[in-house]
Amino acid sequence: METKDDCIFCQIVSKKLPSNIVFENERIIAFKDINPSAPIHILVIPKEHISSLAEAKDNHKELLGEIQLALRNLTKKLKMGETFKIINNGRKIGQVFHLHYHLLGGLEKLSGDV
Repeated sequence: METKDDCIFCQIVSKKLPSNIVFENERIIAFKDINPSAPIHILVIPKEHISSLAEAKDNHKELLGEIQLALRNLTKKLKMGETFKIINNGRKIGQVFHLHYHLLGGLEKLSGDV
């Protein structure tokens, strides 16, 4: 499992790696995925290194709610309407071990009604 020191998302948070940031505040950062799976593919992460949702603690309740509202606000900012997906990957498909959400939109342009 990755540690904070070798976590690619922590390197983006600390600006050691470049990213195309679409939203940032004191606790959250959102940026475009470099290998998008949809016309709109944004990664939304807490700046604090939390390995996964399973590792989140009770004291992260406010942060987790703030992430949900940031996701909602991004769907409005990006004019995504009500057609979008939000997913969090698992170990078997190569997850980066830093809690993150994939905001996917523009899917109706690819496959009709989703």
